[in-house]
Amino acid sequence: MVKPVVLIILDGWGVAPDSPGNAISRAHTPFWDKISVSYPHTSLLASGESVGLPSGEAGNSEVGHLNIGAGMIVYQELERINMAISDGSFIKNDALLAAAEHVKKNKSNLHLLGLVGHGCVHSDLEHLYALLWFAKAQDIKNVFLHAFTDGRDSSPTSGLEIIHEITTKFSEIGVGKLASICGRYFAMDRDNRWERARKAYELIVNGNGDKTQDPLEAINRSYQKGVTDEFIEPLLLTEKEGSSYTIKDSDAVIFFNFRPDRSRQLTKAFVLPDFGQFPRKTTLQNLIFVTMTEYEKGLPVMTAFPPPVIEYPLAAVLSLHDKRQLHIGETEKYAHVTYFLNGGKEEPYPGEDRVHTPSPKIATYDKKPEMSAFGITDHVCTVIEQQIYDCIIINFANADMVAHTGSFEATKKAVDVLDKCLEKITNLTSSVDGVTIITSDHGNAEEMINPETGGVDTEHTANPVPFIVVGEAFKGRQDVELPVGLLADVAPTILSLLQIRKPDSMTGNDLLV
Repeated sequence: MVKPVVLIILDGWGVAPDSPGNAISRAHTPFWDKISVSYPHTSLLASGESVGLPSGEAGNSEVGHLNIGAGMIVYQELERINMAISDGSFIKNDALLAAAEHVKKNKSNLHLLGLVGHGCVHSDLEHLYALLWFAKAQDIKNVFLHAFTDGRDSSPTSGLEIIHEITTKFSEIGVGKLASICGRYFAMDRDNRWERARKAYELIVNGNGDKTQDPLEAINRSYQKGVTDEFIEPLLLTEKEGSSYTIKDSDAVIFFNFRPDRSRQLTKAFVLPDFGQFPRKTTLQNLIFVTMTEYEKGLPVMTAFPPPVIEYPLAAVLSLHDKRQLHIGETEKYAHVTYFLNGGKEEPYPGEDRVHTPSPKIATYDKKPEMSAFGITDHVCTVIEQQIYDCIIINFANADMVAHTGSFEATKKAVDVLDKCLEKITNLTSSVDGVTIITSDHGNAEEMINPETGGVDTEHTANPVPFIVVGEAFKGRQDVELPVGLLADVAPTILSLLQIRKPDSMTGNDLLV
């Protein structure tokens, strides 16, 4: 008889004290209330450095599932770059060194492209400054910045202050010069509005833009017209005699945005030989183009910080030990319970089945808080009865997706639904002598009122998430004290229950030891 280990990931279900904004504690959850006090339980850290993010940063579904599946802390792009700067490995980065060598060999220029602002969503000014220090260490004097002003993740008129800060840094470090400015609206489109990207490209390569010798005056002039940072029209910085610093053949470019989605369009305009989205007056030759992270697989660029390789995620280890597994979720979170849980691998492993349950086609999920939870539950119960799988991994999207709508009452209903689904799956699993682990990837539904403003809070939280182990062998063992853990501890715990030794790459711990 197959005794399955069933992992239930309640997306967006965090742990927090009861409050008027806690949709979980205010919902009707008799089953949850019962198992929370009658089985071994603890909480898991699911934000900040515990999941490879900067300190204090809320977790998210991608990061959460990566950590759960990897069985180790998977450091995210921003934190990996920050760590490299801190430990000194940044200046030894192969891609950056290749750009520096190219510039020195060709007696050419180094160009830095990226968003400038303090939002830390797409870029970080500290990374720009680290690149300037790197250039100085490499004795590269011709370093030019093409700055994309923010106004979206930063204040709409913070660009003036930011450009002043950057030019001050140029003087302090002793290298760097502002070559051009334009709003992210043009340089960082992600919706295939190529006419926008074209304006940014033609500014940086052909010098097509309003010419100015005083960037602060030009930005002020833009503000006076009601045009804020995001929408600043292309500005070309020139010397008194009219010369400028556009990108030319044999130059090197470093695009220092770490987030890919708004960086790949402009990158393609520079690097694709058969680019056809708009005519390029100049097709640059002998250009080295470095992206800070991987913007898209297959682009002809060098990547300073490629994605970490997760060789043995949970699914791979189960497969190597001939365990059959099922990954199931609805559309909103299907990629998370498959691709991200498997360490960024698209194809399933041998013995791994996947079930995609369509999410309801509705404008907002507060209109249907049950989403597709009942359908997922029915399918899972069917396969448990059939005793096909050694491990079943389920994502329930409700708590997260409904909480994102801001509707407190609808989120309570979503939690009510989940309680019923949990009861059905958990009881059936126990009846076949299996074990159910219930956890989450990050918080959300437990804090729907901002404690500082009193307003509606639809964002993820930095709260811990639950971890409960249910099974006949654990019944009445609520007195067993489990340590506060990490999401990285989930996979090693599952492997232990299946009597499989965790691989050396998994640094997480078995929480039941």
